[in-house]
Amino acid sequence: MNNVGRFAPSPSGELHFGSFVTALGSYLQAKSKQGQWLVRIEDLDPPREVVGAADNILFTLDKLGLHWDQDVVYQSSRLAHYEEILNLLIRQQVAYYCDCSRQRIQQLPTHIYDNYCQNRQLTPNSTQSMAVRLKQTFPICCFIDNICQRQRVSQSERLEDFVIRRRDGLFAYNFAVVIDDHEQGITEVVRGADLLPVTAKQLSLYHLFNWHPPSYYHLPLVLNQHKDKLSKQNHAQAININNIKQLIVDGLQFLGQVIPTDWQDANREQLLQWAITHWNIHCVPKNDQILLSTDE
Repeated sequence: MNNVGRFAPSPSGELHFGSFVTALGSYLQAKSKQGQWLVRIEDLDPPREVVGAADNILFTLDKLGLHWDQDVVYQSSRLAHYEEILNLLIRQQVAYYCDCSRQRIQQLPTHIYDNYCQNRQLTPNSTQSMAVRLKQTFPICCFIDNICQRQRVSQSERLEDFVIRRRDGLFAYNFAVVIDDHEQGITEVVRGADLLPVTAKQLSLYHLFNWHPPSYYHLPLVLNQHKDKLSKQNHAQAININNIKQLIVDGLQFLGQVIPTDWQDANREQLLQWAITHWNIHCVPKNDQILLSTDE
């Protein structure tokens, strides 16, 4: 089976060092296996999107020498396809409508949805906004991540009927990402450890659809001085592409990789090729790390 990896940013801002590390790690993992590396823009949440961010991300990746294979896929162009699959699940009674508020769920002892609407047979009308939840028929109790090792899922979490379309009509990440990864033939998902907790939900969807799941590799998160994850919400600075070789070296060091002693004499392409040849996923740290440099 051909190896296919991907980088799937949301267009909510420019690439910061945390998202760059994810792009670099996923690129090197795919290319070290002579595989393809795809880019997908996950633009499912218009209120969070920044005008021009998608184009800026693609421009930055190109400048970094992280060139993708195949055409870029935009999730916003696939809404009708998601809707078709969602409606099929509802007709098959594998998914159902839910009108529970976030406040009600937060008042539950576990703060995890109790599948209250599963047998209520709600039908939406023009004045109602309801979520759609997946009836959990393939609960995942544990799974293997190739960096973070065995992960166990609590009983309440694995039995939860989770949202696949939100009350505001937007499709949930866990739903769309499984459909896209499967249909793009993704064999290895390399992404940040912040998505480790939702992996069990995604695996349950793979089992429901009888699809073969990819292998998962969750990279350590880049933290700021306050030990918060670098993110657009935390106002992380965009990466500086004026010194691309230094940026690549910083990314490789964060990912625990060996750096060539003469890297300053290499050009961008030579440095990336060296990194592909010497990439070792087993050297990636398991713990999140603070970014000491203020120059992101």
